[in-house]
Amino acid sequence: MLHQAACGIGGVALSAILAEQVQAANLAEPTDTYGTHFKPTARNVIFLYMDGGPSQVDTFDPKPLLSRDNGLPFKMKMEPTQFDNNGFTLGSPWKFKQYGQCGTPVSELFPHIAQHVDDMAVIRSMTSDFSEHTNANYFLHTGSGLQGRPSMGAWLSYGLGSECKDLPSFVVLNGGLIPPGGLDCFNSGFLPASHQASIFQAGATPLANVVPLEKRPSLQRSKLALLSQLDQHRLARLGANDAIESAIANYELAFRMQASVPMLADTSDETQRTQSMYGLDSKNEHTAIFGRQCLLARRLVEQGVRFIELTCPQTKGNDRWDQHGDLFKGHTENALAVDQPIGALLSDLKGRGMLDETLVVWTGEFGRTPFAQGTNGRDHNPFGFSLWMAGGGVRGGVITGATDEYGYKAVENKRRMHDLHATMLHLLGVDHTRQTYRFSGRDMRLTDVHGDVIEEVIA
Repeated sequence: MLHQAACGIGGVALSAILAEQVQAANLAEPTDTYGTHFKPTARNVIFLYMDGGPSQVDTFDPKPLLSRDNGLPFKMKMEPTQFDNNGFTLGSPWKFKQYGQCGTPVSELFPHIAQHVDDMAVIRSMTSDFSEHTNANYFLHTGSGLQGRPSMGAWLSYGLGSECKDLPSFVVLNGGLIPPGGLDCFNSGFLPASHQASIFQAGATPLANVVPLEKRPSLQRSKLALLSQLDQHRLARLGANDAIESAIANYELAFRMQASVPMLADTSDETQRTQSMYGLDSKNEHTAIFGRQCLLARRLVEQGVRFIELTCPQTKGNDRWDQHGDLFKGHTENALAVDQPIGALLSDLKGRGMLDETLVVWTGEFGRTPFAQGTNGRDHNPFGFSLWMAGGGVRGGVITGATDEYGYKAVENKRRMHDLHATMLHLLGVDHTRQTYRFSGRDMRLTDVHGDVIEEVIA
């Protein structure tokens, strides 16, 4: 009745009010019809996206044979590579050391992250279906290598909503690098447009126009009233329309964000110790940029934002983690930018009792070859790479899966992106086979017709 009588406006308002109540209830009481399907162990996700593909054999998957055979012809059959400039076996220039009670080995690239291995599950057998950045990014973010599907953040927003009415449920903290594939990596696809990501830029003002430009509040309210009137006229002619109704919802959210975002971005209420721990006072500007992102991620979780993704800062002269040449310089500088902030984030979440309900995921879109590209780089490798998860019901101190003796291909417990997505949803209380959306005559889902929960990493 409200949809018909008020051209959809009343329906939007009512559905928003009821959705908040239902979603809040679903976090405590699982349901078969909406939200969670069983009791979740995680309420929020922080997705640390290492754009470009970090090398697994230089980070979390040590391979002594690479050092032994460094400079010798590679002994395994080489698959086609992106640039077809394959050189000899390339040993890792970094040493590995065992950390924590579990003894998980981590390279010297990550001395801060390594302190948290007892809370981390390392998956060494992840694979991708694509060896090119754009398709691999779509696959990582949406479960499909083609453009147009909803991002995993949009799926979580659709299924679980947000616990905060003044901020979006899906936020991307952009450190300066939007990945190949562009904003479609964070799109809502065929889901309602209100579930797409909001992009927050680095710096003290994360959103354009978040501070009203009008000299008096009444002027802004007059403009918003006109927009509302125009939207209502349009809906009266078209009837229910997702694009217009989502725009209305986004306008209303944007208005509320003019109060919430400046308070969120103002970190002056954080202690100097906390700011230094994250590296906000670091002499390395990229550490400071990523440190601010990690601190904002924690503050967003505190406000109830469902899914937060962090992109990497643009380090000088490096193309993300995509080191086709000068591996040592590129990986060293990229690790310097993210290691301290991520270590601080894990420490901060744990110290505040938030890690138990916050799922933290670290990954790139694929790994890199154990043989050289040219003389001192590594090409793309989708056949076996490493990622890690922590918090939110993850079993800490675990290593699962394995690559071959050179770190080239997954040979034990081989996993795909669909398995990662299924596991993330499981920790959030969602059965990935049951969270669907009807589109084009088919019940669509994030994992398509694939995916198995990686039980070894579940606490």
